[in-house]
Amino acid sequence: MSWLNGQPSDGLSVHDRGLAYGDGLFETIRVVGGQARLVERHLQRLSGGCQRLGIPVDADSLRNELLQFCLALGQGVAKLIVTRGVGQRGYAAPQPCQPQRLLLGSPLPAYPQQHAEAGVRLFPCATRLAEQPLLAGVKHLNRLEQVLARAEWCDPDYAEGLMRDMSGRVIEGVFSNLFLIVDGELVTASLSRCGVAGVMRAEIMARASRLAITVDERDISYAELLQADEVFLCNSLYGVWPVTGLAERVWPVGPLTRKLQSDVADLLSDS
Repeated sequence: MSWLNGQPSDGLSVHDRGLAYGDGLFETIRVVGGQARLVERHLQRLSGGCQRLGIPVDADSLRNELLQFCLALGQGVAKLIVTRGVGQRGYAAPQPCQPQRLLLGSPLPAYPQQHAEAGVRLFPCATRLAEQPLLAGVKHLNRLEQVLARAEWCDPDYAEGLMRDMSGRVIEGVFSNLFLIVDGELVTASLSRCGVAGVMRAEIMARASRLAITVDERDISYAELLQADEVFLCNSLYGVWPVTGLAERVWPVGPLTRKLQSDVADLLSDS
């Protein structure tokens, strides 16, 4: 199932700048019972990214279009892509531009339940994230760093990979955000230089604050990661996965991880 600019379609111009330059953004949204989960957070991030890239969008129309698509999809994953639209050869953006809105529907991924219950091991990726503050946090279409990182392992013992920046700071997973628990505090990486500001990351930080759990967003060294009491991953499709191993380090599935995992379980339920 796919829509282009609100109409069923399976084609996009070969001259689209999203294809030529990765000039656009995307959101990957869990859909249950025709309803988009965390929809306001997804749309807020997309709107912020469009402002950052200078892509004009009608937020109300986009929201209505997304909700109609999710209702038609029923169950699965809605991928919303916004590009700057068709342009001629060259980096200069067309003036005015005509953004394109692409919606793609697919089944929910069949992640093993044991990832959530027993936890996962992290693969230490050699691929590093480039530091570019102008794009930091934005979920733009250029994901080649993640493509290269994911190609580093095929061993099913690893469900995710750890990504660091060019200075060695811990940032995130290949398709997840990362949290540490240190002395009862929730710690996650600063995304001022690189990385994706995930919607589940934002939701967990907000819920942790409501639960009176201190949240610290800052630089994290690899050594600090290895010394953490608990570690977990999150994204909007699977919720929370405890991390139980990285290289020689082994972690328990700790109580605060379980608490937060349980607290966001409503976002994954079928009702």
